[in-house]
Amino acid sequence: MAGSAQAPEPAARAHDLVVAARDGDRRALARLLTAVENRTALAEPALRELYPLAGGAHIVGITGPPGSGKSTLVAALIGEVRRAGRAVAVVAVDPSSPITGGALLGDRVRMQASAGDRDVFIRSMAARGHAGGLAATTGAATAVLDAAGFDLILVETVGTGQSEVEVAAAADTTVVLEAPEMGDEVQAIKAGLLEVADLVVVNKGDKAGAQRTAAQLRAMLVATGGVGGPAAGRPRPKRPEVLITTAATGAGVPELLVALDRHRATARAADGEPARLARAEAQVWAIVTDRLRDRLGRSPLAASTRETLTRVAANRLDPFAAADELLGRLDDRSPGRATDASDEAPIVPIRRR
Repeated sequence: MAGSAQAPEPAARAHDLVVAARDGDRRALARLLTAVENRTALAEPALRELYPLAGGAHIVGITGPPGSGKSTLVAALIGEVRRAGRAVAVVAVDPSSPITGGALLGDRVRMQASAGDRDVFIRSMAARGHAGGLAATTGAATAVLDAAGFDLILVETVGTGQSEVEVAAAADTTVVLEAPEMGDEVQAIKAGLLEVADLVVVNKGDKAGAQRTAAQLRAMLVATGGVGGPAAGRPRPKRPEVLITTAATGAGVPELLVALDRHRATARAADGEPARLARAEAQVWAIVTDRLRDRLGRSPLAASTRETLTRVAANRLDPFAAADELLGRLDDRSPGRATDASDEAPIVPIRRR
């Protein structure tokens, strides 16, 4: 319509949201996180502006098997952090339905006591089929919260199996929960969970067997010099501290917060570059993978991509040759090369000033 105001470009709208979020507008912060999670046109310009402002927060990953009390412990930690006068953000990742893609997002229900506190920000995210215990955009979401001024960010993983090790690449400190007498300590070693742990917490410490479970974990960690023993070309495994908490009553939670702060200080005093590099590598490769899939699935390459996959399904082409064939279509001369800046693209890599 003539004379009507033109809608601002995504970059301008993203900038306005970034400014508002950094000024403490929680609604703007929520809108930014929604844009990032749904990969809308606002996501990329917002992240380009926010990433250089991130890097100061302590990101704590909390993982462990179902029933170990992750959400209850996070709620108890929120209370302890607030009693210390500190602000805290939470990213709680929930499993998604393989049929509908939806998620209950029930972790927020357990944390309702803090819902009205302006210095507590809780964001539930659906895993949307992403393996490893996190959502594909969890790293970007923590960067948004970091740049928005939160000094402590708790990331709670899905906790639906033994493949939760991805959180170690997204966190500064990884906390692995175990419950007494569930037999999960052996499964955790098999899955590599204890190998990525900075702190191991035996929760539900008021139950019979909690002390015994903690003693068994300490003994296993001492006997192996960490978990798994040093391997050629790999750094020596960690020997995580083992703590006992009862999240339902708050017992042991102040000691856990002290241990988290101590680990942060120790990591900062040491060379933190390998951990930062591992996080950047995980983020960038995830983006590269998403962009490759996006370009191969976009016209005019979509039909030929489908044809290649069909040949693999019919055992007329092996997956290795298929991968080489698909990658060969993505050189600079590819007619399917993405050049339209207005396309909704996945998240960009870290760009620090």
